[in-house]
Amino acid sequence: MSIVSVNPANNQTIREYEPLHKEAAMDAIEKAHKAFGAWRKTSFDERKRCLLKFAKLLREDADEFARTITLDMGKRISESKYEIDYCADIAEFYANGAEEFLADQPMERVDANAYLHLEPIGVLMGVMPWNFPFYQVVRFATPNIMAGNTVMVKHASNVPQCAAAIEELFEECGLPDGVYQNLFIPSEFVDPIVADSRVQGVSLTGSEPAGRAVAASAGKNLKRSVLELGGNDPFIVLDDADMDLVLEQAVKGRMVNAGQSCVASKRFIVLKSVADTFVDGLRKQFQELKMGDPMDEETTLAPLSTEDAAKKLLVQVQSSIDAGAKVILGGDRPDRDGAFFNPTILTEVTPDMPTFDQELFGPVATVYIVPDEQAAIELANDSSYGLGGSVYTRDVERGRRVAEQIETGMMFLNQPTNSQAELPFGGIKNSGYGRELSHLGILEFVNKKLIHLGEKETS
Repeated sequence: MSIVSVNPANNQTIREYEPLHKEAAMDAIEKAHKAFGAWRKTSFDERKRCLLKFAKLLREDADEFARTITLDMGKRISESKYEIDYCADIAEFYANGAEEFLADQPMERVDANAYLHLEPIGVLMGVMPWNFPFYQVVRFATPNIMAGNTVMVKHASNVPQCAAAIEELFEECGLPDGVYQNLFIPSEFVDPIVADSRVQGVSLTGSEPAGRAVAASAGKNLKRSVLELGGNDPFIVLDDADMDLVLEQAVKGRMVNAGQSCVASKRFIVLKSVADTFVDGLRKQFQELKMGDPMDEETTLAPLSTEDAAKKLLVQVQSSIDAGAKVILGGDRPDRDGAFFNPTILTEVTPDMPTFDQELFGPVATVYIVPDEQAAIELANDSSYGLGGSVYTRDVERGRRVAEQIETGMMFLNQPTNSQAELPFGGIKNSGYGRELSHLGILEFVNKKLIHLGEKETS
């Protein structure tokens, strides 16, 4: 079957790509393996020149790359432009910082002349999602390329134009053939690729079922893996919060990428004393969202990524409604072309409902009303996920105390979960393991080799 780009704003096919046969996919491993032999020996300066040019090319043609994102998966054009700019930031961060991050590390407090020498491990496989089709690839590929590894990527099947554009960018920036390869392959090819002895690690960002499958394959074949999976981020509103700020950040946190973000705010846990104000304000702000063409700068609510995604979300929402959840707003789809979903607010969602511990990927907010701070903490932790979260209070120390008790990989005060090149990104529990971005992101797929040169000389 061909790999197809469909514009979710109107469900019209844009372009089709032929997938690789299995033999061609396996040939790509050999190309990456051969490229690694030379690439690992290149200097940081040479790698840096390539990555800085990659960033420069991104910025120079940012509008066209943003347009490609929006056509492939429906993101609002302003968000697509931001994504491209952020990718350039990440590439520059690793280009400029890799040599420092990977410098030899002396072993202190031992009676030996010893140090850690950080070196690349080889060919890596990346399985990437559609929701941030440039960013997800760039945050995986750039640190590992700077570390001296070679990279192959199986991108999501609904963003093939983005996948092809990224590969062309890496070629244009001067990377040798085989250092970065895009593989138009079906999912069933991933397992034999991971199993191949020339492949040393795999990174997946995506759904929990996909993560389980890749982790099983990696474990069975003794390969390193990094997983960034789903999230069900709590947005905790304490009774002393600035409600104007809370409502502004609630819309921002939930509606980023039309709600299709692993770290989007999804569970709004609000103390009872401020719940009425919050629910009424959120409803009014959701009602003001302007649904429309994601290419139009005036649009504030874009379609979902595919028609299937919109259908799945409707089933999830309806299952909670059927089980007794109260609909404050929306709960259905609009009567128009495209993969659109109405802004939705649900309350009275209980643990026995199917969606209580499911990730709702779209413009749906579930609001939970709790009596006090301790109840908010307990509810926030009552989830199989543990990616990010946020807490809202005027008291920084109170916010710190609550944040430290939430079982997630990331917590933010008075702002929704977000990412920066300089800060580590990742989760715990069913949200995966490992860290991307920051100096930690470049350390996941390197050999931390001990070099022991003998006992320390004493004077």
